[in-house]
Amino acid sequence: MIKLVRVDHRLVHGQVAVSWFNSLDVNTIFVVNDDVAHDDFRKSAIRLAKPEKSKLVMKSVADSIKAINSGVTDKYKMLIVVESVADAVELIKGTGDKITSLNLGGTKPREGTTNYSKTINLTAEEANELAQLQQKGVDVWIQQVPNDEKQEFHKK
Repeated sequence: MIKLVRVDHRLVHGQVAVSWFNSLDVNTIFVVNDDVAHDDFRKSAIRLAKPEKSKLVMKSVADSIKAINSGVTDKYKMLIVVESVADAVELIKGTGDKITSLNLGGTKPREGTTNYSKTINLTAEEANELAQLQQKGVDVWIQQVPNDEKQEFHKK
């Protein structure tokens, strides 16, 4: 069962490992990113940040889509973390109606981005992709930590 899909360029860190993990009552963190899936150093760093007694899965976007669509992940209560809007869009499009909401937790400032909140910076292309997801019924919202107020995403 997918409890939350979160975009966070830092992937697994204190906010994810403590705040979100505990508030969602999940038992699995599923990191979906092509680079991480093939980088042993990054995998090792992420393993250090995972909560004790939790399951941690790290897969490429394509392999994650296959796993979710096959039903093999249904037995887990999962927090899915992706590094970028592009990863999220590909995952959501590839899994049909299995993902109905997307939390924007952190995207770093880059050249050509617009600031949407203190932690969300998006290119025009990313904002358009998120707006398209919304048009298809996906709830897209900004919230850094569970105690923050949920802010609906509105394209600027």
